[in-house]
Amino acid sequence: MASSIDVSDLNIYYGDFLAVEGVNMSIRAKSVTAFIGPSGCGKSTMLRTLNRMHEVLPGARVEGKVAVDGQDLYDPSVDPVQVRRQIGMVFQRPNPFPTMSIYENVLAGNRLNAKRMKKSEADDIVEKSLRGANLWKEVKDRLNKPGMGLSGGQQQRLCIARAIAVEPQVLLMDEPCSALDPISTAAIEDLILQLKEDYTIVIVTHNMQQAARVSDETGFFNLKAAGEPGHLVEFNSTQRMFANPDDPSTEAYISGRFG
Repeated sequence: MASSIDVSDLNIYYGDFLAVEGVNMSIRAKSVTAFIGPSGCGKSTMLRTLNRMHEVLPGARVEGKVAVDGQDLYDPSVDPVQVRRQIGMVFQRPNPFPTMSIYENVLAGNRLNAKRMKKSEADDIVEKSLRGANLWKEVKDRLNKPGMGLSGGQQQRLCIARAIAVEPQVLLMDEPCSALDPISTAAIEDLILQLKEDYTIVIVTHNMQQAARVSDETGFFNLKAAGEPGHLVEFNSTQRMFANPDDPSTEAYISGRFG
């Protein structure tokens, strides 16, 4: 079941360095939200706080609140490993496990969770996940072949299949198409639009046309000055952000005048 996300007064630190400051936003369930902004403004850092991957780095921490369906993810009682099961991540470059078959790549998260499965159950998970990632028809006859043998676009869809196999509520995607050709990019964008029927999706992208095509809401991040923390300049419906943004810097970035 897809979840809503509410971020309140969030400050993100690397040690003593304040990287992102004062973020407030509400992300609707079963929607696509895009984070845009120039390099170094903190949008990928912001994305990683949504499933507590940020704190894997030594000294990284947050102040404020990130709540999924009302549950604060940073409450001391919350297990970060469970958070990362609930909120999956797809990275910039496709990263199938190189020694694993397509079949075992899809099941990797389930195996990591020490979930015992009958062969029939595992088969069902693999087929359902690959169908969900629009990859089943292309690979159903070579499931035991290495995942690394697929094309770049297929590898990224395999990583999406691996992410949805553990039945998360939210999918985070950090520039999921930046390493792909236009045809593969179109396939991933089509897939994102299909997946939002079942998942809440948040993407980081430098591609303004992509944000306009796939997202329902957009958050624009920027720096006030070099060395200053990133901040959320504006968060609004994508249609409004691209047609009539509230902040002049949003329009300047979207139109390509900087960034």
